[in-house]
Amino acid sequence: MEWLSAENVVAVGTAVLGIVASAGMVWYERRVPRRKRIGYRVQMDNPIGDDVRSGRANRRLGLFDEAPDMADATLVLLRLENDGSQGIDRDDYTGPERHGLTAVFSDRTVRGVSVTQPTDTDHLMDHFTAERGFGYEGNTLRVPRVPLNRGDHFKLLVLLSGGDVGREIRVVGGIRDGEVHPNRSATPDDKPPLFSRASRFITIMLTVSVVTLAAIVVARDDTPPPIGCARGALTVTGSTAFAPVLREVARKYEADCEGAAVTVDPHGSTAGLRELEAAGAEAKKGSPPLLALSDGPKSADMPELRENRVALSVFALVVNDDVGLRNLSTADVRRLYRGEIRDWSELGGRSLPVRLVSRDAGSGTRQVFQRRVLGRGEIANSSVDCVHKDDATAPVTRCELDSTDQVLAEVARLPGAVGYSEINLATRAEGLHVLALDSNAPSVDAIEHGRSAYPYREIEYAYTYGQPPADSLASSFLTYLARGNGQDVIRTHGHVPCWTPQGLRLCR
Repeated sequence: MEWLSAENVVAVGTAVLGIVASAGMVWYERRVPRRKRIGYRVQMDNPIGDDVRSGRANRRLGLFDEAPDMADATLVLLRLENDGSQGIDRDDYTGPERHGLTAVFSDRTVRGVSVTQPTDTDHLMDHFTAERGFGYEGNTLRVPRVPLNRGDHFKLLVLLSGGDVGREIRVVGGIRDGEVHPNRSATPDDKPPLFSRASRFITIMLTVSVVTLAAIVVARDDTPPPIGCARGALTVTGSTAFAPVLREVARKYEADCEGAAVTVDPHGSTAGLRELEAAGAEAKKGSPPLLALSDGPKSADMPELRENRVALSVFALVVNDDVGLRNLSTADVRRLYRGEIRDWSELGGRSLPVRLVSRDAGSGTRQVFQRRVLGRGEIANSSVDCVHKDDATAPVTRCELDSTDQVLAEVARLPGAVGYSEINLATRAEGLHVLALDSNAPSVDAIEHGRSAYPYREIEYAYTYGQPPADSLASSFLTYLARGNGQDVIRTHGHVPCWTPQGLRLCR
C-alpha cells in the first residue's frame, strides 16, 4: 500500500510515542506521589595530623599541634541538601529520637563540629541546639530535624581522630514518603538534574524519531512527475528577457518527456505576438504549435490570443560603472529620457556625456519601462553605433538594440551609458550596476513580501492562439512551465512564479 512508506511509518510512530509519553507523564504526575529526598555528599576528607596511615605526612602549627589526640586527626566537610521535588518539614523525619538524622564515620571518633549554611538560610541555624538533639558521641553525629525547602542545604565541618581518610561515611534516617541517599553530583556544588532519567530517555527517543523522519524526507526524491507529457515539436518565441528561463525549462521538459522537441527562438515581445497571430491566421483550424512570451499584456487588437500569467518579472535601470551613481529619482529618470540631462555631473555623477542605450520598439522590456517608469515614450533614435550622433540636433546620443544581452554589453563598454534589463541578467553582468529608483532597490524578495514600491516590474504572459487541445504539446509545456517543474526554474532566475501563494497576489 502507498501509505505504508518508511516516512509514514516513522511519522505515525513518532506521533504515537509522543501521545503515549505525554499521557504517561500526566498519569505519573497525578498518580505517583512526589518523593521527598535528602541527599548528602562528602566535599572534603583531609588529614591534618602527621600520622602517615592516611598515606600522606603532614605538618602542624599552633592549636593543631598543641591540642591532644591530633596526631591522626582528619577534617570532613559533609553537605546535606533537599534535592527532591517537595519541601521537608520537621514532622517529616520519622525516627523516634529527638534528632532527625545520624551521620556515622567508620573507625573514627568525632571531636568537634561546626555548622555552616548559605546567607539566605540563616534561619536554619536556630535548629542546631542540644535541646533539639544536636550533638555527637563516638563515631556518630546527631543532626536535628532541620526543615528544608526545595534546594536548601547546610554543611557540617567535622573534626575526627583515630582513623584514615577515605573510610566510609554514611547518613541514616527516615523521611516520610521519601528517602535519605548519597548524592552523586560530579562536583561539590552541582545542582540535581532538572529532568528525570525517564524524561531524558523520552526526549532522546522523540528527537531520534524526528531526525530520522527529516532524513528520510530530505533523502527521498520529491521531484513531482511531469504533468501530461506530450510528443511533437513546439516553438517558443517572444521576450528576450525571459529567454534564459524558457531555454532551461525546454531542456528539462525534453529530458522528462521523451519524443518532445521544444525550440526557443525569441525576437522580442511584440514580434513574438505578431508571429503568433500570423501563424494562427494561416492555420486552417485549431491552434498552431507556437507559444509567445510577452513582458506585459498584449494590445487590444489581438482578440484571438489567449493569455496565461506565468511570472512576475522585475527589471532594472543599469549604468556603466564609471557614472558613479547608485540611485535616481523617477523625476530624474524622466528628465534623462526626455534628453534634458546631457552630462551625468548634472545629477551628481562624474563628468561624462549621457548615452541612452535602448531596445527596439517591439521590446517588452522597453514597453514596461515606458509604461511603469516614464509614463510616455522615449525620444527619437539619434545614433546607430551608440557613440556618434547621426542627428546633430539631438540633445543626447540614443541608440536601439535588438536584445537584452546587446544592451548589457553596450552599457558595460561605453562610459556614461545607461540602459535597462531584466534584473537577473543585469546583476550578473560586469562593468555596470543597477540603479535604485526613489531609494527602492530592485529586490525580488522585497517585492514578493510587500516591502517595496519599486515600480519597474511587470507580469510575464504566455500567449497561445485560441485554446490549444489539452493533449497538445503546447498545452502540456505551458502547464509544465507555469504550474509544474518550471516554477523552480522561474524562481532560480529571479522571477516570482504566478501560481504560488505570493505570486497569486502579485499577478492578479
